[in-house]
Amino acid sequence: MGILKKTEQVLRAKMFGNFSLQYNENPVSGQKTSETQFACLMQIVLHHRKSGVSREMVEEVLFGDRDIENPHHALSSVIYNARKKLEKSGLPKCTYIVVEKGVLYWTKEIPVEEDAEKFEKLFEQGNAAEENEERLRLLTEATHYYTGEFLGSFAGVLWAVSEARRYRAMFYRCIEEIVYLLRDRQDYIQMEKIGRYAVKAAPFSDWESIVIEALIGMGKYEEANRYYADTVQLYLEERGMRPSQKLLDSLQQLGDQFIHPGDSLEHIQENLGESGEGTGPYICNYPVFQGVYQVQNRIAERSGQSMYLMLCTIVDSKGNPMREGKQLEELSDRLGEAILCSIRRSDVVNQYGKGQYLVLLLNITLENRRLVQKRIDSHFLIGRQRTGVDYQISSTLHDVCMHGGE
Repeated sequence: MGILKKTEQVLRAKMFGNFSLQYNENPVSGQKTSETQFACLMQIVLHHRKSGVSREMVEEVLFGDRDIENPHHALSSVIYNARKKLEKSGLPKCTYIVVEKGVLYWTKEIPVEEDAEKFEKLFEQGNAAEENEERLRLLTEATHYYTGEFLGSFAGVLWAVSEARRYRAMFYRCIEEIVYLLRDRQDYIQMEKIGRYAVKAAPFSDWESIVIEALIGMGKYEEANRYYADTVQLYLEERGMRPSQKLLDSLQQLGDQFIHPGDSLEHIQENLGESGEGTGPYICNYPVFQGVYQVQNRIAERSGQSMYLMLCTIVDSKGNPMREGKQLEELSDRLGEAILCSIRRSDVVNQYGKGQYLVLLLNITLENRRLVQKRIDSHFLIGRQRTGVDYQISSTLHDVCMHGGE
């Protein structure tokens, strides 16, 4: 990865993930609190050390809309304090930050190694490489410099946000090209590794689909299935999101590839059964719920039996759906328990999002459907609780959609 020798006097600037500075393997003081003026000054000066950065831009980053009588004087004070910190941290005594004609530069006396610069350089070299082997090597090396969002804790700093977007796009293209090359070679071991790395470096970006594809390619169907289920649960708990089309396509691929060796019907039936006693309603993730719904809908069309799809949504005192907050998490868990206590073993349940549940009520009458809502409310509502549940119910046979239980 081109790491410099310990004997070289170099300032290492880590911009991806958590910002940090090191000189001769020792941390530079003043960077622990990400909002300090020292950290902000060092980030923008070091990142623009070759082209320089205007005094006005630095003042905007450091002081923003604060009413400062003399921003030039205030900046000079920040630079002076920064020089003291750097000298105290063991850097050779020099000017460090040079100001020429209103532009700030980093001194040429102390070399800097920046992870963002290394990443971009390797990315460009990889794209320019004509041989696939060299292309793959350079792009793979580039990805390992991208350890997280560029200055991720500085979401409100415009220049950092703009750069973060640019580097994120590079990282995505990098991963996609690597996967393309590995897929062509059917190197599923490396594909799984790069997929798991991408998931860690850029969470909630659907890179799990790469891991699933790699596991399927290696014939690890059970592991792929578990990984998919865990991913769906994670997205739901952390973001309140159902699976994206990319992940749903992975599930489809998994189903297409799930071919077992020959077996007896008795053993197959044993594996198809539920683990445990399975006494309550059937709880499943969204893709499984979707499959059950489609199959039951076909059965209902043929047999004429009733089937209702019910969406239960937690609402506030004004009847508006609740979206975020710790209270919603507690209420969501309580609603889930209330639903499980109120429906039959043959019914199917899926937590669709934060504060929302889908329930498939099979072969049920209109009157019993109303009783189900009353039972859920009786388990969910406590005392003078101001929040409640909004019920939207649709009968697929009669194309009827009712709100609030009616």
